[in-house]
Amino acid sequence: MVEEYRTVLENGEAEIVEKRSRFLAAVSHIDTEEEALEFIESIRKKHYNATHNCYAYVLGERFELQRFSDDGEPGGTAGKPILDVLTGEDIHDSVIVVTRYFGGTLLGTGGLVRAYSGAAKEGLLASAIITRKRGIKLKIRTEYTGLGKIQYILAQNGIHVLDTRYMEAVSMECLIPYREKGKMEKELTEGTNGQAKLEWGEECFFAVHKGETMLFEK
Repeated sequence: MVEEYRTVLENGEAEIVEKRSRFLAAVSHIDTEEEALEFIESIRKKHYNATHNCYAYVLGERFELQRFSDDGEPGGTAGKPILDVLTGEDIHDSVIVVTRYFGGTLLGTGGLVRAYSGAAKEGLLASAIITRKRGIKLKIRTEYTGLGKIQYILAQNGIHVLDTRYMEAVSMECLIPYREKGKMEKELTEGTNGQAKLEWGEECFFAVHKGETMLFEK
C-alpha cells in the first residue's frame, strides 16, 4: 500500500486560447469509473455544441486504470497529452475533460498537443490539490502530570490531535502517519516512562488543507 498520493479535493475549471480556438478544462475527483463517465457526460451536455470534448482519467494507487479519448482530434494529440499531465503531476483518482471550440485556424499536431496539455495543466492549477497520507489513529490515556510531556512530543512531531477529553485522566485521540508508528510509540513510551497507555486504532488516509485535517477511507 502506498504511503501517500496526490488527488483533487475541489474541482477546477480553466480556459486558454490558441489561434482563436478556445480550450476549456474541467477537473474533478473520482472514486469509480462510473463517476468519471458521468462527469464526462455532464461536460458533453454542457458543451453540446463544442467541436471536441477530449478527456483522460486515472484510478488507483499506481494508476492501475487509465483511459483517454481524442474525440475526433488526430490520434495522440488530445487524450494522451491530458493523461500525461495527470500522471506527470502524480494526480490520482481524477478526471480532466478539455472542451475545444474551433476558432477557424488549424493548429497542427504539435500545436494541439501543447494546447490540450496546457489547458489540462491550467485546470489543475485552478483546482485544490491535496496529498492524502496513510495514517493510523492512536488513543492515549495519561494522568494530568504526564500531559505536558505528551503534548510536547506530539507538537515536536507535527502530530494532529483529533480529540482531547479531560476527566479523571486525560484521553487523547491522535492521527499518526503510518510510517511513524514505531517511532511515535517509542518516543511516547520513553517520554512518559511507560505511564501513558497507548491503544492503536483503525487505519485511514488523511490530508491537511487550509489548516483543517480531513479523514478519508482511501
